[in-house]
Amino acid sequence: MTIGGTDIVFAQGVRAGNWLFFTGHEATDFETGLAGPVIGQPGLPLHGLTRYRREGDALMERLTRLVESEGSDLRHAVRLDQYYPTWRAVDPYHHARRARFGKGGIPPSTSVVMKELLVKDAGIDVSMLAVMPGGDRTPRRADPKDVPVPPWSGFAPCMISGDYVFVAGQMANEDDKMAAVHPKASRPRQAMWGGTDIRLQTEFLITDRLEPAMRVGGSSLANAVKAQVYLGNIEDLPDFLDVWNAYFAKTPCALTIVPTSSFGLVDGIIEINLFGVRDDGRTKKQIIEVDLPQAMRFGPAAVKAGDLLCLSGLVAADAKGPIAHVGDAGGLGHLGVGAQRQMRYLLDAAAKVCAAAGTQLANVVRAQHFHTNLADVYAAQRVWHERLPGVPIPFGAVGTPGPMPVPGTTILLDLWAYAP
Repeated sequence: MTIGGTDIVFAQGVRAGNWLFFTGHEATDFETGLAGPVIGQPGLPLHGLTRYRREGDALMERLTRLVESEGSDLRHAVRLDQYYPTWRAVDPYHHARRARFGKGGIPPSTSVVMKELLVKDAGIDVSMLAVMPGGDRTPRRADPKDVPVPPWSGFAPCMISGDYVFVAGQMANEDDKMAAVHPKASRPRQAMWGGTDIRLQTEFLITDRLEPAMRVGGSSLANAVKAQVYLGNIEDLPDFLDVWNAYFAKTPCALTIVPTSSFGLVDGIIEINLFGVRDDGRTKKQIIEVDLPQAMRFGPAAVKAGDLLCLSGLVAADAKGPIAHVGDAGGLGHLGVGAQRQMRYLLDAAAKVCAAAGTQLANVVRAQHFHTNLADVYAAQRVWHERLPGVPIPFGAVGTPGPMPVPGTTILLDLWAYAP
């Protein structure tokens, strides 16, 4: 689908083997902005459902239609990712989501507040991963005893599909009411020291949330394939990595670290989701190492599990820092020159990783773009179409607070690819 008469071709969905990816959906008509039914009647703003509920309903209707067009359904969804520019959109969206998925049927979910979405006035960005019916792929919910789920969200903390395990975004909340940070993840109230918040919350998430969720799914931290980490303060990155690597250095997973505006837990400063494989399954985790600058990533180049390849998040950096002329450097920022230089560098690296895993850039099934300036999106998409002329790109683009994990870069690219 071309967007608004431009030369940008968007893939609303991708089928790859028995996988279905629907990435970066906002309630747009793809021509002018938000769809008419979502906007409603300007003269009657308080009539009918709230604007964000209409937006959530429109997105659920689209995802239902797309997944059913491929012969699957929402019962075979295994993961949801949601971004919002305001917390006010979350509850109305949850009502729309529950109405579609039903009680107990919502797959593992991650929801965070970001700076901005791609479509003007949009309040919700949704991506969904589903599987085709058949074999042992029917998703099965798993509920760890001590991993709470907020009742207003109702998502599965863990979902099993064949050899694969999906763990919802986890925070260091004490209970399902999200009333406070768990005492194990908190400094004493009156103590100036006695622990560092990011270290305490990270360790708690790993030991008391992620590990139990993986275990109930028949997996373990050693078989984690991909982690997305959302940080409220990117300056916490060194301490986060110090704790993370104490658990994952010997058996690393692909790792993407995203600057984030805020979370569902007011005092929460980090949220993490995981994707992995079962310990006793036939599908094995394979680390893909490629000669890429270590500065552009915080995990291995990629991890392969069966026919899926998960890359670590990439930024345009080398051993000296950001590559030359990124962002507004060179005085040509408004022409997208810095963004295109970053994207060429990133796609060169991604193509190299794909080739090492026996696949190619054309087999990317999920391309999440995180930008400190959404004005760069068109320039970034032009580079995709340089590399893959006429090929619809399964992308989503979200505006994050700055700086990026390498300050001075403005684009973080997070990719999944099909590697049969």
